[in-house]
Amino acid sequence: MAAGSLIGRIALVTGSASGIGRSVCQLFAKQGATVVAVDVQEKANMETLASLLPGNNHCALTADISKPASVNELFEKIKDSFSAAPTVVVNSAGIIRDNLLVRATEENFDEVIAVNLKGTYLVTQAAAKMMLSEKVDCGSIVNVSSIVGKGGNIGQCNYAASKAGVIGLTKSASKELSRFNIRVNAVLPGFINTPMTDWVPEKVLQGIMKLIPMRKLGQPEDIAEACLFLASKNSAYITGACLEVTGGLNI
Repeated sequence: MAAGSLIGRIALVTGSASGIGRSVCQLFAKQGATVVAVDVQEKANMETLASLLPGNNHCALTADISKPASVNELFEKIKDSFSAAPTVVVNSAGIIRDNLLVRATEENFDEVIAVNLKGTYLVTQAAAKMMLSEKVDCGSIVNVSSIVGKGGNIGQCNYAASKAGVIGLTKSASKELSRFNIRVNAVLPGFINTPMTDWVPEKVLQGIMKLIPMRKLGQPEDIAEACLFLASKNSAYITGACLEVTGGLNI
Protein backbone atom coordinates (compact mmCIF):
# COMPACT_ATOMS: atom_id res chain seq x y z
CA MET A 1 0.00 0.00 0.00
CA ALA A 2 1.28 3.46 -0.86
CA ALA A 3 2.84 5.38 2.00
CA GLY A 4 0.68 8.12 3.46
CA SER A 5 -2.65 6.51 2.61
CA LEU A 6 -4.23 8.00 5.75
CA ILE A 7 -2.81 11.53 5.56
CA GLY A 8 -5.31 14.04 6.92
CA ARG A 9 -7.47 11.39 8.62
CA ILE A 10 -8.30 11.25 12.33
CA ALA A 11 -8.25 7.59 13.37
CA LEU A 12 -9.80 6.39 16.63
CA VAL A 13 -8.49 3.00 17.77
CA THR A 14 -9.87 1.18 20.82
CA GLY A 15 -7.94 -1.50 22.66
CA SER A 16 -4.79 0.45 21.87
CA ALA A 17 -2.77 -0.40 24.98
CA SER A 18 -1.36 -3.63 23.56
CA GLY A 19 -1.53 -6.31 20.89
CA ILE A 20 -3.55 -5.67 17.76
CA GLY A 21 -4.74 -2.23 18.85
CA ARG A 22 -1.22 -0.98 19.48
CA SER A 23 -0.01 -2.29 16.11
CA VAL A 24 -2.93 -0.58 14.36
CA CYS A 25 -2.02 2.71 16.03
CA GLN A 26 1.62 2.40 15.01
CA LEU A 27 0.85 1.51 11.39
CA PHE A 28 -1.81 4.21 11.01
CA ALA A 29 0.57 6.84 12.41
CA LYS A 30 3.18 5.77 9.84
CA GLN A 31 0.54 6.19 7.15
CA GLY A 32 -0.07 9.80 8.14
CA ALA A 33 -3.16 9.53 10.36
CA THR A 34 -3.69 11.50 13.54
CA VAL A 35 -4.25 8.67 16.01
CA VAL A 36 -6.59 8.79 18.98
CA ALA A 37 -5.55 5.80 21.09
CA VAL A 38 -8.31 4.66 23.45
CA ASP A 39 -8.02 2.13 26.24
CA VAL A 40 -9.05 1.59 29.85
CA GLN A 41 -5.39 0.87 30.78
CA GLU A 42 -3.96 4.37 31.06
CA LYS A 43 -0.28 3.55 31.70
CA ALA A 44 0.05 1.01 28.89
CA ASN A 45 -1.87 3.30 26.57
CA MET A 46 0.60 6.11 27.22
CA GLU A 47 3.34 3.67 26.20
CA THR A 48 1.50 3.16 22.92
CA LEU A 49 1.32 6.91 22.43
CA ALA A 50 5.06 7.22 23.05
CA SER A 51 5.72 4.59 20.37
CA LEU A 52 3.94 6.47 17.60
CA LEU A 53 5.66 8.36 14.83
CA PRO A 54 5.65 11.95 16.15
CA GLY A 55 4.34 15.07 14.48
CA ASN A 56 0.62 14.53 13.98
CA ASN A 57 -0.88 15.61 17.29
CA HIS A 58 -1.67 12.05 18.37
CA CYS A 59 -3.37 11.60 21.74
CA ALA A 60 -4.17 8.84 24.23
CA LEU A 61 -7.53 8.89 26.00
CA THR A 62 -8.77 6.68 28.82
CA ALA A 63 -12.28 5.25 28.46
CA ASP A 64 -14.34 2.22 29.42
CA ILE A 65 -16.12 1.48 26.17
CA SER A 66 -18.64 -0.80 27.89
CA LYS A 67 -20.21 2.22 29.61
CA PRO A 68 -22.33 4.70 27.58
CA ALA A 69 -21.34 7.68 29.75
CA SER A 70 -17.65 6.95 29.23
CA VAL A 71 -18.11 6.64 25.45
CA ASN A 72 -20.07 9.91 25.34
CA GLU A 73 -17.32 11.64 27.31
CA LEU A 74 -14.71 10.19 24.94
CA PHE A 75 -16.37 11.69 21.88
CA GLU A 76 -16.84 15.04 23.62
CA LYS A 77 -13.08 15.10 24.26
CA ILE A 78 -12.41 14.29 20.60
CA LYS A 79 -14.74 17.07 19.51
CA ASP A 80 -13.07 19.54 21.86
CA SER A 81 -9.57 18.51 20.80
CA PHE A 82 -9.99 18.33 17.03
CA SER A 83 -13.24 20.12 16.17
CA ALA A 84 -13.79 17.29 13.70
CA ALA A 85 -15.08 13.75 13.60
CA PRO A 86 -12.75 10.78 13.30
CA THR A 87 -13.18 9.44 9.77
CA VAL A 88 -11.54 6.13 10.65
CA VAL A 89 -12.56 3.97 13.62
CA VAL A 90 -11.05 0.60 14.54
CA ASN A 91 -12.89 -1.27 17.28
CA SER A 92 -10.13 -3.53 18.57
CA ALA A 93 -10.87 -3.63 22.31
CA GLY A 94 -11.66 -7.10 23.59
CA ILE A 95 -11.34 -9.43 26.58
CA ILE A 96 -11.55 -13.15 27.24
CA ARG A 97 -12.98 -15.05 30.21
CA ASP A 98 -12.53 -18.60 28.94
CA ASN A 99 -14.11 -21.65 30.53
CA LEU A 100 -16.17 -24.65 29.52
CA LEU A 101 -19.87 -23.90 29.18
CA VAL A 102 -20.87 -25.93 32.26
CA ARG A 103 -18.26 -24.17 34.41
CA ALA A 104 -18.59 -20.60 33.14
CA THR A 105 -20.34 -17.98 35.22
CA GLU A 106 -22.97 -15.45 34.27
CA GLU A 107 -20.55 -12.74 35.37
CA ASN A 108 -17.95 -14.01 32.89
CA PHE A 109 -20.52 -13.95 30.11
CA ASP A 110 -21.72 -10.45 30.95
CA GLU A 111 -18.16 -9.07 31.12
CA VAL A 112 -17.21 -10.40 27.69
CA ILE A 113 -20.42 -9.27 26.03
CA ALA A 114 -20.15 -5.82 27.65
CA VAL A 115 -16.70 -5.09 26.23
CA ASN A 116 -16.55 -7.08 23.01
CA LEU A 117 -20.06 -6.54 21.69
CA LYS A 118 -21.73 -3.72 23.58
CA GLY A 119 -18.51 -1.68 23.54
CA THR A 120 -18.18 -2.11 19.78
CA TYR A 121 -21.84 -1.14 19.39
CA LEU A 122 -21.51 1.99 21.56
CA VAL A 123 -18.38 3.26 19.81
CA THR A 124 -19.77 2.47 16.36
CA GLN A 125 -23.01 4.29 17.19
CA ALA A 126 -21.27 7.36 18.62
CA ALA A 127 -18.81 7.50 15.72
CA ALA A 128 -21.60 7.17 13.15
CA LYS A 129 -23.58 9.99 14.78
CA MET A 130 -20.55 12.26 14.74
CA MET A 131 -19.67 11.39 11.14
CA LEU A 132 -23.24 12.07 10.05
CA SER A 133 -23.28 15.38 11.90
CA GLU A 134 -20.04 16.41 10.20
CA LYS A 135 -21.20 15.02 6.82
CA VAL A 136 -17.93 13.16 6.27
CA ASP A 137 -17.40 11.90 2.74
CA CYS A 138 -15.11 8.92 3.41
CA GLY A 139 -15.93 7.32 6.77
CA SER A 140 -14.62 3.86 7.56
CA ILE A 141 -15.39 1.74 10.61
CA VAL A 142 -13.43 -1.49 11.05
CA ASN A 143 -14.58 -3.94 13.71
CA VAL A 144 -12.19 -6.61 14.94
CA SER A 145 -14.20 -9.81 15.31
CA SER A 146 -12.64 -13.31 15.30
CA ILE A 147 -12.70 -16.53 13.30
CA VAL A 148 -14.09 -17.99 16.54
CA GLY A 149 -17.20 -15.88 15.95
CA LYS A 150 -17.73 -17.84 12.75
CA GLY A 151 -16.87 -21.38 13.84
CA GLY A 152 -16.90 -21.41 17.63
CA ASN A 153 -14.23 -22.82 19.94
CA ILE A 154 -14.13 -25.07 22.98
CA GLY A 155 -14.09 -23.04 26.17
CA GLN A 156 -15.11 -19.84 24.44
CA CYS A 157 -18.91 -19.83 24.28
CA ASN A 158 -19.05 -16.29 25.65
CA TYR A 159 -16.23 -15.00 23.43
CA ALA A 160 -17.62 -16.70 20.30
CA ALA A 161 -21.07 -15.27 20.99
CA SER A 162 -19.65 -11.76 21.38
CA LYS A 163 -17.62 -11.97 18.19
CA ALA A 164 -20.51 -13.47 16.21
CA GLY A 165 -22.52 -10.49 17.40
CA VAL A 166 -19.84 -8.15 16.06
CA ILE A 167 -20.23 -9.76 12.64
CA GLY A 168 -24.00 -9.20 12.71
CA LEU A 169 -23.53 -5.64 13.93
CA THR A 170 -21.04 -4.95 11.15
CA LYS A 171 -23.29 -6.25 8.40
CA SER A 172 -26.35 -4.41 9.69
CA ALA A 173 -24.54 -1.11 10.26
CA SER A 174 -23.02 -1.29 6.78
CA LYS A 175 -26.49 -1.48 5.24
CA GLU A 176 -27.66 1.56 7.20
CA LEU A 177 -24.61 3.77 6.73
CA SER A 178 -23.35 3.06 3.22
CA ARG A 179 -25.64 5.66 1.62
CA PHE A 180 -23.96 8.28 3.81
CA ASN A 181 -20.48 7.34 2.53
CA ILE A 182 -19.61 5.48 5.72
CA ARG A 183 -18.29 1.97 5.20
CA VAL A 184 -18.38 -0.70 7.93
CA ASN A 185 -16.31 -3.87 7.67
CA ALA A 186 -14.89 -6.53 9.97
CA VAL A 187 -11.59 -8.32 10.29
CA LEU A 188 -11.68 -11.90 11.58
CA PRO A 189 -8.28 -12.77 13.06
CA GLY A 190 -7.26 -16.35 13.66
CA PHE A 191 -4.79 -17.20 16.41
CA ILE A 192 -2.57 -14.14 16.78
CA ASN A 193 0.52 -13.79 18.95
CA THR A 194 -0.79 -11.23 21.45
CA PRO A 195 -1.11 -10.99 25.25
CA MET A 196 -4.48 -12.72 24.81
CA THR A 197 -2.74 -15.94 23.69
CA ASP A 198 -0.04 -15.83 26.38
CA TRP A 199 -2.21 -17.94 28.66
CA VAL A 200 -2.36 -20.84 26.19
CA PRO A 201 -0.03 -23.72 27.18
CA GLU A 202 2.75 -24.45 24.69
CA LYS A 203 1.41 -27.97 24.07
CA VAL A 204 -1.99 -26.54 23.14
CA LEU A 205 -0.39 -23.93 20.86
CA GLN A 206 1.50 -26.65 19.01
CA GLY A 207 -1.78 -28.50 18.48
CA ILE A 208 -3.41 -25.33 17.17
CA MET A 209 -0.60 -24.67 14.72
CA LYS A 210 -1.13 -28.12 13.20
CA LEU A 211 -4.61 -26.92 12.22
CA ILE A 212 -3.28 -23.78 10.54
CA PRO A 213 -2.23 -24.43 6.92
CA MET A 214 0.56 -21.85 7.21
CA ARG A 215 1.79 -23.63 10.39
CA LYS A 216 2.36 -20.49 12.44
CA LEU A 217 0.56 -17.94 14.58
CA GLY A 218 -0.23 -14.60 13.05
CA GLN A 219 1.34 -11.37 14.28
CA PRO A 220 -0.51 -8.21 15.35
CA GLU A 221 0.99 -6.47 12.32
CA ASP A 222 -0.86 -8.90 10.04
CA ILE A 223 -4.18 -7.70 11.43
CA ALA A 224 -3.09 -4.06 11.37
CA GLU A 225 -2.36 -4.33 7.64
CA ALA A 226 -5.85 -5.71 7.03
CA CYS A 227 -7.36 -2.87 9.07
CA LEU A 228 -5.33 -0.37 7.05
CA PHE A 229 -6.66 -1.77 3.79
CA LEU A 230 -10.26 -1.51 5.00
CA ALA A 231 -9.69 1.96 6.45
CA SER A 232 -8.12 3.40 3.31
CA LYS A 233 -9.59 4.39 -0.03
CA ASN A 234 -8.03 1.26 -1.53
CA SER A 235 -11.17 -0.52 -0.32
CA ALA A 236 -13.57 2.23 -1.39
CA TYR A 237 -16.13 -0.23 -2.85
CA ILE A 238 -16.05 -2.68 0.06
CA THR A 239 -18.59 -2.57 2.88
CA GLY A 240 -20.27 -5.24 5.00
CA ALA A 241 -17.33 -7.57 4.35
CA CYS A 242 -15.63 -9.93 6.80
CA LEU A 243 -11.95 -10.34 5.98
CA GLU A 244 -10.47 -13.53 7.46
CA VAL A 245 -6.81 -13.23 8.47
CA THR A 246 -6.11 -16.70 9.80
CA GLY A 247 -3.21 -18.31 7.95
CA GLY A 248 -5.80 -20.50 6.25
CA LEU A 249 -7.46 -21.71 9.46
CA ASN A 250 -11.19 -22.25 9.02
CA ILE A 251 -12.78 -23.62 12.19
